[in-house]
This record gives sequence, structure tokens and C-alpha cells, in this order.
Amino acid sequence: MWIFYALLSAVFAALTSILAKIGIENVNSNLAVAIRTVVVLIMAWGLVFISGKQTEIANISQKSILFLVLSGIATGLSWLCYYKALQIGEASKVIPIDKFSLVIGMVLAFIVLKEVITVKTIIGGILITIGTLVLIF
Repeated sequence: MWIFYALLSAVFAALTSILAKIGIENVNSNLAVAIRTVVVLIMAWGLVFISGKQTEIANISQKSILFLVLSGIATGLSWLCYYKALQIGEASKVIPIDKFSLVIGMVLAFIVLKEVITVKTIIGGILITIGTLVLIF
């Protein structure tokens, strides 16, 4: 089932980029991120309340809260930089550089999470890196 959700994530991420590029025309990139964030906030909390999970907030550990807050900060910074790049650059070049986060994420998974490095992941990372470089140069 995770593959289904991962594929949907990819489709929605692609739509996000194209819709943002169209919507950001003549709009300050920080304001655009703020609008996007409000929509995401409403959707996320809506799903929490619809599923009745709001009562589980008290069960979240301090460690989890810390890392979720740090993740939120990283997401916010990523969105701010992405929207600025998308506003002033070509989507066909900004998107592949943004998606290079796949390779960075893989490296961090090996280093921080101690995930197993396989030949397959190394080859995949190299191919993504080469593809990113081909698309931007």
C-alpha cells in the first residue's frame, strides 16, 4: 500500500509545482507560501478531526515533538526557497534541482538513520544525480 501512496505523492508533487508556477505570477513568493501553508494547515487539521485523532496529541513524546517541529522548520524553509526559485527560474530547471532532495535524503538516511547502503541505492543515486545535472545544464 505504501507504493500507492508514494505514487500519489509524486503526482501531487508534480501538480504542486506546475500549479504554483502558474499561481505565483505577480505574487510575492513569501505571500504565496503563506497562502499555501494555510491551505495545508486547514486540510491537515481537518483530517485529524475527521479521523478523531486530536486526542492523541497528549501521547506524543517530547522527542517526537522536537523532531516534528524541526521537520516543520525545514519544510517551511524548503517551501520559501522553492517558491522563490520557481518565481524567478524556469520550472523545468527548478523542479529537478528540488527533486535532488531524493539523493540528499538517501545520503542522510544512510548517515543519520543508519539504513543499509546497497548497490541498488548507490546506482540509483548516481543515476538521479546524473539526470539532475543533464536537466539543469
